[in-house]
Amino acid sequence: MQKVSDKFKSNNLDNLLEEAYDEALKDENFKEFVCKLKIKREILKKYTSLLEESSHEYHNCKNCPGLAACQNKITGYAKLPKLYGDGLEFLYKPCKYKKKLDKEEKLHSNTMLFNVPKEIKEASFKNIYKTDKKRYNTILWLTEFIKKYKQDVHQKGLYLCGNFGSGKTYLIAATFNELAKDGVKSAIVFWPEFLNSLKASFNSDVKSEFKNKYNYVKKVPLLLIDDLGAESVTPWARDEILCPLLQYRMDEKLPTFLTSNLNLETLKNHLAITSKGDEIIKAGRIISRINQLTEYQELISKNLRK
Repeated sequence: MQKVSDKFKSNNLDNLLEEAYDEALKDENFKEFVCKLKIKREILKKYTSLLEESSHEYHNCKNCPGLAACQNKITGYAKLPKLYGDGLEFLYKPCKYKKKLDKEEKLHSNTMLFNVPKEIKEASFKNIYKTDKKRYNTILWLTEFIKKYKQDVHQKGLYLCGNFGSGKTYLIAATFNELAKDGVKSAIVFWPEFLNSLKASFNSDVKSEFKNKYNYVKKVPLLLIDDLGAESVTPWARDEILCPLLQYRMDEKLPTFLTSNLNLETLKNHLAITSKGDEIIKAGRIISRINQLTEYQELISKNLRK
């Protein structure tokens, strides 16, 4: 049998909970918030202070223009209640802006950039320049590649040459980003700087850095070698880095894309000239592998970097 004193304490506590809850209901935001929960008053009144905190964070989110303006305790999250048995539990849930950011970060994590401008990471088909009809064939080719790749990953890539600023890199990056939505990993490397970084890591005490960089680029499902032909040619760069890289990707049938300001004949001449003289045969081996790996297109268009 319950003692009279215990019963009195219980009734007194219940009255205090009722009073605190009724006082909180005077706030229109709080009232709106708890009404949306559709949970019995008998449960809600036990959590008035926590519900007031949740109501405050909920309404912060409701009127928030973006993550930079977030006023909640944890940026991008609101502490919200959930019915659990005969009580409530309070969980931090991400807002729409945080969800969007997380989605974008997950998407971008599928594309590895080596010495490439940040804007390339944001490349998208919806933002590409379409006014110039000279770009249509390339856009169409890349659109078809996306469709074919989803059916069979062993596709030829593209050797895309053209004038400076024509958007070659952006178009291919947009293609990679589109496939990244399906979880496809890719890498974009600015070739001259990539060679410099390889050389620097090769000469460092940590040789594994060289190996990790090179192997990642060699084996990644999709690869863009950007601005081939802009580098200073050395036998090491051509015969020990580029040639084995292309050979491996050719053997494994990994789609490989290359951009250059040079057509294949001019590239061949470029690759042939080193400090050792004219080495046209070795340069020809590179061109042969490029032909095996890619289809060829030229993109002569407006300079979009002006």
